[in-house]
Amino acid sequence: MKTLFRGLMPLVMGVTLATALPATAPLNETQRAWVSKAHRHEKSGWTYLHVEGAAKERGFQHGYLLAREIAGVLRSERAIWHYQTAMEWDWLVSRAAAMFTPKLDAECLAELEGITEGLQAAGVRTTLAEVITSNGWIELSWYWWPQELKKIKEGAAIPVRQSCSSFIATGSMTTNRGVVLAHNTMMGYEDAPPNVIIDILPRVGRRILMQTWPGWIHSGTDFFVTDAGLVGSETTIGGFEGFDTNGIPEFVRMRRATQTATSIDQWCAIMKSGNNGGYANAWLLGDVNSGEIARLELGLKHVGFERKKDGYFAGSNIAEDLRILRFETSAHETDIRNSDIARRVRWKQLMAQSRGRIDVKLAQLFEADHFDAFQQRLRAGGRSLCGHFELDADAAGAWPGVPYGPSGTVDAKVVDTRMAKSMRFAARWGSACGMAFDAPKFLSDHPQFDWMRGILRSRPSQPWTEFGAGERQ
Repeated sequence: MKTLFRGLMPLVMGVTLATALPATAPLNETQRAWVSKAHRHEKSGWTYLHVEGAAKERGFQHGYLLAREIAGVLRSERAIWHYQTAMEWDWLVSRAAAMFTPKLDAECLAELEGITEGLQAAGVRTTLAEVITSNGWIELSWYWWPQELKKIKEGAAIPVRQSCSSFIATGSMTTNRGVVLAHNTMMGYEDAPPNVIIDILPRVGRRILMQTWPGWIHSGTDFFVTDAGLVGSETTIGGFEGFDTNGIPEFVRMRRATQTATSIDQWCAIMKSGNNGGYANAWLLGDVNSGEIARLELGLKHVGFERKKDGYFAGSNIAEDLRILRFETSAHETDIRNSDIARRVRWKQLMAQSRGRIDVKLAQLFEADHFDAFQQRLRAGGRSLCGHFELDADAAGAWPGVPYGPSGTVDAKVVDTRMAKSMRFAARWGSACGMAFDAPKFLSDHPQFDWMRGILRSRPSQPWTEFGAGERQ
């Protein structure tokens, strides 16, 4: 795909408060027409959002209908950024916007402008620069900042986080010989956003059903289905270092690939073009029309790619490509005390035990698995596929790096060929196993995390629920 770039006049930075204004102006006729095409509803702890049309109107629908949730995300990001870096949010916004804005293609920029205008129309004080910064939050805080920190402070940088457990299987591995994909998101609980599934019907390109963060044009938690028959997820490459400020942001490439691609090859080509190393992932991809699956490991200097029509790929935050592992990470691929290696071993065990039996129900059980491959027993913790670092007295690896770190699995999603062909998938908000998280109790028990008061959210147990493109309730 040829990427078109569009320049901008310098953005006015100023103070970015992301707070509700006391009053809002009525929508004009054009804005009312845009919003009339969109809708949202709540189901099993998720917020479902449908947007459609040209880029700017989709963005306006998104910003206006999710204004409360987006404002909450921005407040959390501001607090987390300041606590973790001791730097001001406006300092980040000015640098992020200057770095990212010239690299946005016209459609992504228009959608971001629409989100900003929708937020402002709903009474949220923000700027385009802040919305762009939020979309690049993972790249900035996990990849760019560690590199910047080395310029400010000598010594070890912030360790890049490890997150997510995922697999994709096809052929003789599955009951119907079709594709089965499952993924759960592992992250710091203070970072976990309100839970959104978005149905995007663009004027040009493929329809997308994906999990996302409020205010983002990409997924971030990375689980998607498109009407081209493509499905995908990712797991972060742990211990990774590298970021190219001249590259195209990951959030732009992911959205362009997902909205444009009609094949695995095309999706991967878009992701590789202009790669900046931000959010370095192992992408697990499937084409439900052909039954083919693939794994794209995208470092900064090296790329790994495998494909097959029979077998599986799994992701647990350890690079499989030896060039990425040796030259771009600090990972220890045999230290089973670490979460990523223990989960990698567990995937191998489950796949060996389950050949020919994998379906949606079994995939849901895999994502909720509590077996600790290091201790060789059932024990919910940081080393289990359904992660619960908050229960661990030991650190279980480099991330979160402290006992009882409030981090782990915050959702789970599963799709198979049948569901993907009808643009549907099953999802569970909160721990994949259904274990609830009580934020006030956790902070009372672990006052060392008091700084999270006001942003750490409780997550009650929710059931597995199916979602589909075009649904209204």
